[in-house]
Amino acid sequence: MSLHASKRPRMFVHNLQRALRIDLLALQKSAEKILELVLRIRAGRRTQLRRLDEISVLLISDRRMAWLHRQFLGQSGATDVLAFQHGEIFISVETARRHARRFGNSLAEELRLYVVHGLLHLHGFSDRGRGEARKMEVVQKRILQSAGRLN
Repeated sequence: MSLHASKRPRMFVHNLQRALRIDLLALQKSAEKILELVLRIRAGRRTQLRRLDEISVLLISDRRMAWLHRQFLGQSGATDVLAFQHGEIFISVETARRHARRFGNSLAEELRLYVVHGLLHLHGFSDRGRGEARKMEVVQKRILQSAGRLN
């Protein structure tokens, strides 16, 4: 094995909220499949995602997410997902439920979407500009479709 062989970070999903029941085992398995698919993108580039030993997906409340959103981005209110360069992906489960209802998804589908979104941010994708957001959306859909076929 080469010294430069690409290692895969370990993936952990933690439920830190009490508002909604989550099938953690199913989300953990999906997150691992999604990670594998995301790591196939732009294999030649050493992104933050490739540097990590561990990724933690932390399911939190709107209240905690609003605090993080203000603390780190200076914006008020909860958001759906925040990804930090050390490998933490925070997901607001309450926001996920609202968005799932609004867009006709199951909660599980919405949570998987946020896992993809967070991992793509760690892999160098941005959604700040309209063009970048559109590109990220296309990649997200492709990954979710591929992940669904792996089940």
